[in-house]
Amino acid sequence: MIKVGITGQPGFIGTHLYNKLSIDKTKYLLIPFSDNYFDNDKILAEFVSHCDVIVHLAAVNRHHNPDEIYTTNILLVEKLIKALNASGRKTKIIFASSTQEELDNVYGKSKKEGRERLASWAKENKCGFTGLVIPNVFGPFGRPFFNSVISTFSYQLCNSEIPKLEIDAELKLIYIGELISVIEKIVENNSDEIKERFVVPHTYTSKVSDILERLNSFKLLYFDQGIIPDLSSSFEVNLFNTFRSYINIEKHYPFKYKVNRDERGIFVELIKQKSGGQVSYSTTKSGITRGNHFHTRKIERFAVIQGRALIKLRKYNDDKVSIIELNGNEPSFVDMPVWYTHNITNIGEDELVTIFYSNEIYNPEDPDTFTEEV
Repeated sequence: MIKVGITGQPGFIGTHLYNKLSIDKTKYLLIPFSDNYFDNDKILAEFVSHCDVIVHLAAVNRHHNPDEIYTTNILLVEKLIKALNASGRKTKIIFASSTQEELDNVYGKSKKEGRERLASWAKENKCGFTGLVIPNVFGPFGRPFFNSVISTFSYQLCNSEIPKLEIDAELKLIYIGELISVIEKIVENNSDEIKERFVVPHTYTSKVSDILERLNSFKLLYFDQGIIPDLSSSFEVNLFNTFRSYINIEKHYPFKYKVNRDERGIFVELIKQKSGGQVSYSTTKSGITRGNHFHTRKIERFAVIQGRALIKLRKYNDDKVSIIELNGNEPSFVDMPVWYTHNITNIGEDELVTIFYSNEIYNPEDPDTFTEEV
């Protein structure tokens, strides 16, 4: 097993990296980290002593005093180097820098100098090192007004606010899942290779105005009407998964269907979609539970059309459980956010009928389905 420590573990990239690595418990042993470890040399050295690989993500990128950004980030690197020396362990280091290295700002300067200092330490101690230069990262659960303009716009649209376009720059972007895949490959690499500056290639380029236009369409189609938008490209899927992570699931769901009634009975349009996917249905006996798994990319909808159901959702590696009750007498649905384990239980006496939708056809060789009890 590879023993991995992640400084800045509670942050945006740190959370996604920790969650992804924690899926495979036979390959990785994650060494817990808390930001206050940097306040105690002994505790930090003990943390380092347990790690085969450390991914150094901890940094400050915003502060009312710009000089504090530089000072703090360099200090964190110095403390990490001190702990590495104290441990005497040949620990591989992966350092997260930014394309802001190329800009004339204190954050970019601090990341560049921090990368160079750790690279020098790695050379002297013959340890593996990779200095990642990362483009703009976006994805689910980023902090609005902090991590990405995409997070900010998505949060605002999902909370009845109107986003404001200030600078229509062209952004070079990478989705968080793609970045995590890059980091995981480096973690798995058993060599002591030193890459002082590894520029992580961006996967998408888009103007801010084009992003906002897409997000506005998600608000109009999906948030307001429940219509699955056009997801014909990976960028649209990743942008959509980011957008919908800011929906308050307890307030937004269950989303009520329009029920058309006449002398023949009722007619309900279950799914309107701008792109393809798969629709299935199941019957569930009273008291039986289905599910207890989560997805990292799939868009999935549970629609109850007969019987009574209790749906439970829990964000992966979190304790809070959301509980939503659906009744076939008032047809409604719940969409499963990525990285939320979920299940559905028949809490009625009659047979439960549920319609399931996924944006991709089931592939047994790549199911994107991970077992986890709610």
